[in-house]
Amino acid sequence: MLLVTGITGHSGKYFLKELIKNKYQGPIRCIIRENSDTSLIDNSGLNIEKVIGDLEDQEFMNKAMIGITTVMHIASIFYSDTLMRAAIKNDVKRAILVHTTGIYSKYKSASEEYKIIEENIERIIKENNSKIGLIFLRPTMIYGYINDRNMVVFIKMVDKLRLFPVINQGRNLLQPVNGRDLGKAYFQVLMNSNIISGDYILSGERPISMKELFILISKILDKKTTFISVPLALGVFMARVLKICSLGKVDYIEKVQRMGEDRSFSHECATKDFSYQPMPLSEGLKLEIEEYLKKVQ
Repeated sequence: MLLVTGITGHSGKYFLKELIKNKYQGPIRCIIRENSDTSLIDNSGLNIEKVIGDLEDQEFMNKAMIGITTVMHIASIFYSDTLMRAAIKNDVKRAILVHTTGIYSKYKSASEEYKIIEENIERIIKENNSKIGLIFLRPTMIYGYINDRNMVVFIKMVDKLRLFPVINQGRNLLQPVNGRDLGKAYFQVLMNSNIISGDYILSGERPISMKELFILISKILDKKTTFISVPLALGVFMARVLKICSLGKVDYIEKVQRMGEDRSFSHECATKDFSYQPMPLSEGLKLEIEEYLKKVQ
């Protein structure tokens, strides 16, 4: 039996659509919240058992994992510890964990917690002499729907501002990935029995600079935008001032510093091992901007 977490979330919904599209035959157990929208699950035609519970509750997770052979963990990385303890206790054969490329950041606030979580997972496996197959999938910045909290913020800013500030000339590189591509990748890994363990980056088609991204958004929106470069040092200084003025309650220092950090990563291994082929950014952006314009009109 397959256990899935986060199936009602953004990329989780696209994973569910892949299961439906490919008429997945096996039994599925989904852990959901009480207030989750399960309409897609209910009308899927698949053999799905819904279980309401808390992913932080170890006793609940231990019970939910009974009879499971494979786990697809799409929900937050912060539940991975509890999930892996339950999986090992129940002799699950394979765990596919959707984590993050944030672990590669040189800034502590963006990576330290992730590193600790994965170190704990490795320790739990070692302490229990577990033979579980562990697969990490690491999306870059996820976009592709109106509430993605990433790209839609940029879209709103470009839509509203005619003078647009960019940190350090917007030279830092990004590689955003569309949720649709993630759903396909999760399914490809699930169905590829040759992938027992591994660590795969799921990035967008190609790297793009922050300024190029803003220009592309402006073009699709049909807006005339003037971009003004703000030195990284000035941005960091302003963030420090804000922190002092707020008595430490508002701390954007490392967030501003990360605006000068490249966040582009190759997905070569994913392409080689399970034919991962993400869509062009321009194509994905058009879909999201169309959804955004429908909402604001």
